[in-house]
Amino acid sequence: MASVNMADVKRLRELTAAGMMDCKKALEESEGDFDKAVDILRLKGAKDVGKREARTASNGLVAVKHEGDSLAALLELNCETDFVAKNERFQELAADIVAHIVATKPADVPTLLESELNGKTVKELLDEANAALGEKVEIRRFALLEGGFITSYMHKTDPQLPPAVGVLVQLDTPNAEVAKDIAQHTAAMAPKYLSPAEVPAEVIEKERSLFEQMTREEGKPEGAIPKIVDGRVNGWYKDFTLLEQAFVKDNKKTIAKFADEAGVKVLAFTRYKVGQA
Repeated sequence: MASVNMADVKRLRELTAAGMMDCKKALEESEGDFDKAVDILRLKGAKDVGKREARTASNGLVAVKHEGDSLAALLELNCETDFVAKNERFQELAADIVAHIVATKPADVPTLLESELNGKTVKELLDEANAALGEKVEIRRFALLEGGFITSYMHKTDPQLPPAVGVLVQLDTPNAEVAKDIAQHTAAMAPKYLSPAEVPAEVIEKERSLFEQMTREEGKPEGAIPKIVDGRVNGWYKDFTLLEQAFVKDNKKTIAKFADEAGVKVLAFTRYKVGQA
C-alpha cells in the first residue's frame, strides 16, 4: 500500500470535506492518484448515505435570494459540522436551492425535494452532496415572501462561518432604512409571531394555564388571579410578538409605534437561526 504525505491528505480533505482518516485511506488505496482518491471517497459516501439518516444535522447555514424588492426566499440548509458548513460545495448548493425556490415557488419542503433543478430532483442533489461531503445534508425549512417591500438581514455568529441567522421583513410600502432597522431588531430579539392576533389560540391557552398555575402557587387572592394572568399574558406578547416588542434602538417605542411613525406597516417577517426551532 502506497504511503501518502499529510499535505495531500489535507488537500483532499479541503476538496471533499471527508474525514482525515477517510482521505488517508483513499489516497493509500489509489496509490497516490488524487482523482481516483476523490472517486473512492464519493463511492464510500454514496454507500454511507443510508447510515447517516438517523444522525443529527444541527449545523449549516441560512441563505437568501431576492428577485427585486417584492419577492424573496430564506432557506435553512443543515449539515452535521461547522467544517462542512464552510465548504464551498455546500454553500453553492444552498445558493442554487434558494434561487430555485424563488423561481418555482414550491408550496412546502416535500414539493421542493421532488422539483427538478439542473436536470435532477432537489432530493437527488442533496443525496449527492451527502455522499460527497460525508455528512447528512438536509433542507430543514424555507420561507417565501411576495408583495410589498421586502428586506433581508443576514448575521454571522462566527466570521469564519456562513450566516447562521437570517431575517426577511415585509413592509407595505418601500422604506429601506426602516425595513433594515426592523430586520436587525428581529435578528437580535427573536420574536416568534408578528402580533398578538397571529398567536395560535392553543399557544395562548397553554401560556394562560401556566400563568394561572404560577399565580395560584404564589398565593395570590382568587379574585385577583384573572387580572394578574391577563397582565402576564400581555407581558408575554411584549416578549414574543414583533409589533409589541420594545424597539432595540429606542425602548420607549414599540416596533408597531416605530413603523407607524415612519408611515409603514409590517406585513410579515421570517427569522431563522440554524438549528433552532
